[in-house]
Amino acid sequence: MSNDRSVADAETQREQSRQGAVDRTTPTTAPSIEIDGLELTYGDGTAAVDGVDLTVADGEFFGFLGPNGAGKTTAIKVLATLLSPTAGEVRVNGFDVRAEPRKVRESIGYMAQETSIDPELTAEENIRFACEAYGVPRSKRDDRTAELLDLVDLTAVADKRSEGFSSGMKKRLDAATALVHRPPLVFLDEPTTGLDPNARNRLWEYFRRINARGTTVFLTTQYLEEADQLCERLAVILDGGIVADGSPDELKRQVGGDVLDIELQDGEDARARAVEIAGKFDAFEDAIVEGTETGISVTAKTARESGTDLLVALRDAGLTVTGFNVRAPTLDDVFLAITGERVDIESTAGGVETEAAAGTEETS
Repeated sequence: MSNDRSVADAETQREQSRQGAVDRTTPTTAPSIEIDGLELTYGDGTAAVDGVDLTVADGEFFGFLGPNGAGKTTAIKVLATLLSPTAGEVRVNGFDVRAEPRKVRESIGYMAQETSIDPELTAEENIRFACEAYGVPRSKRDDRTAELLDLVDLTAVADKRSEGFSSGMKKRLDAATALVHRPPLVFLDEPTTGLDPNARNRLWEYFRRINARGTTVFLTTQYLEEADQLCERLAVILDGGIVADGSPDELKRQVGGDVLDIELQDGEDARARAVEIAGKFDAFEDAIVEGTETGISVTAKTARESGTDLLVALRDAGLTVTGFNVRAPTLDDVFLAITGERVDIESTAGGVETEAAAGTEETS
């Protein structure tokens, strides 16, 4: 495909998106994101991203997962032209991130981990300011502002200064300001970190709505439930390279079996003994065994068939089983199988603030 054709297709898609007439059933020839051999090495020699190949289709809700330091934020900053790649080819909406960074920025929305709204301005003023910054025609600013306030459920507090908003309200306002120019592609970099479940669910609904309108969504998150609920396809990055790619269900199938969760009495010593016994259990070939807060977890192809045999072995070893459950794997189990660690939500989420915090309550 020629560069001219890619740019032309991207221009057509952007115009359709602005008019709200994107047909999600008709594929376009130009992907939203095309990455070929992306590398980024920092001045100290650290290879933050190393040989990433990735394509994100137009209209896709795509999730980018990985532990802290894996390269997620670095990659998204390259895509948003905030960092320049060391090597490789990267095109966003048909534009080369090196040669056409301004065109890339004009065609995307970017919601960083930290909100960028002005606390001195009201919700309405923040959106109007973003309209001006992105060059939204004056004749369309009133309608666009009203539309976005309604979309993120902030109409009732449109004239309230945002400094008094809860974290969830600030996040939704920040998302609205990133979309005033109706970009065909929006980047969300861990957008719900630190929010309580209610605030997080409201943002989820908002993201679904903009995706249903035809906007391509590129999401980085450490909340695996979030990725499972929202994303059509996921990629997992580890040590700067992509190590898994597929739909949530496809990745779960790659775990290779079911998960047996066992609760034990007698504390840490009992868990350590149980891990050792399960690790040597003949019926569990290539099993993943780990200690949990209440016992152990075993992921294996024969977990369902041979789980009761392990329970007997634990009892014969003098351990007291207080509960057990066999279940299908979750994305958390996928993450453990791929990266060797589970996501520590408490350490990544920071302080959690409720929707009614900071003195401003929302109206549903």
